[in-house]
Amino acid sequence: MKKSLLLLLVFLGFVFFVVGNIEVDKLVQVPSEIYSNYEEINRANKDKLFGTLVKLVVEEEDLSTDNNKSSAKAIFKLFGFIPVKKVKINYIPEEEVYIGGRPIGLSVNSLGAIVISDNSIDLSSNQVYKNQVLKNGDIITKVNHQEFEHLNEITNLIDQNQDNAEIEFIRDGKSRNCTVPLIKDSSGRVKLGIWVKDDISGVGTLTFVRKSDNAFGALGHPVTNGKSDSVVAIKGGNIYDCTLVSITKGEHNDPGELRCVFVPQNSIGTITQNTNYGIYGQVNNLDIVDTNITYPLGGRLSARCGDAKIVSYINGIKEEYDIEIIKTSYQNKSSDKSMVFRVKDKKLLDLTGGIVQGMSGSPIIQNGKIIGAVTHVFISDPTKGYAIYTDWMLEQLNNQQ
Repeated sequence: MKKSLLLLLVFLGFVFFVVGNIEVDKLVQVPSEIYSNYEEINRANKDKLFGTLVKLVVEEEDLSTDNNKSSAKAIFKLFGFIPVKKVKINYIPEEEVYIGGRPIGLSVNSLGAIVISDNSIDLSSNQVYKNQVLKNGDIITKVNHQEFEHLNEITNLIDQNQDNAEIEFIRDGKSRNCTVPLIKDSSGRVKLGIWVKDDISGVGTLTFVRKSDNAFGALGHPVTNGKSDSVVAIKGGNIYDCTLVSITKGEHNDPGELRCVFVPQNSIGTITQNTNYGIYGQVNNLDIVDTNITYPLGGRLSARCGDAKIVSYINGIKEEYDIEIIKTSYQNKSSDKSMVFRVKDKKLLDLTGGIVQGMSGSPIIQNGKIIGAVTHVFISDPTKGYAIYTDWMLEQLNNQQ
């Protein structure tokens, strides 16, 4: 009995020792497919990122530019030989990118007509009432089974002898159908009676431009219609150089903002994708970046809690501001809240109060690599913000090829 109890205690002690030397939460969060390279893997093992007893071992030597292969299989191993978890490593190219940080004007054209209010209006009586079918953020793509290019075409698609119109629309990325009752205006002509628009404009920050093909990533989160978090399906768009007019400092429960103006002429680039993790496209004017300086992109295995820098032009010139990364997540699902950071730089705090609206997309540098981009500010504390890993942005950029 005493021997069995002793063996049990030894076994439990061994289990507690093993568990105590494994970063279980990090292992669980790591997705089955990540971007990385040998240098990052070696550093992660050297820093014991996943615990003192766990190493990430590349099983297939595909992670090399010599044989033009772009991926490899890797395994997290306990004690160097017990497999714990398998992952696919997508190789981060050794090419470098031009760093962003400059505010840009954004203008996107939606795939259809964006519903901008949950209300409808009776044009004969001017009464406003709750729309029972369509919701704010829905994108109307067809009216009576026909597509349209511009909003003024919708009226021509409505049958003036009918009481209802058949509508096809997108909600939460899925196509749906509904019947909408038509409304007569004062002249007796029928209309949908729904507030819609087909373009969205705003301000964000450029994150990087890839040197090899001038493809860019910016913003780090999606363009929405402002009243809904849904990603706006787009058929194209443009980016423009913009002028910073003023800065409203962030305060408790007031995120502040960059006030910029831009003229939607002389585009400096085209937008081809609006995703959950930013906007992507092609730059046609490299004056927006410093082509004398390039940086490599880092994967999530490069990110560490500790000192880092934000790059921004909000003071009129490119400057690096001190921040501290206080939390990193390994995320088994994509998210634009990969890291939490705190602004430490007194100059930036005096200028903006921390992070303000319009700074989304500002690149974050750590150990000589662009490891992420600013995405959100803490409403309760503008000195804190969220950032997205460059991993997710690189994946979206590669998907547009």
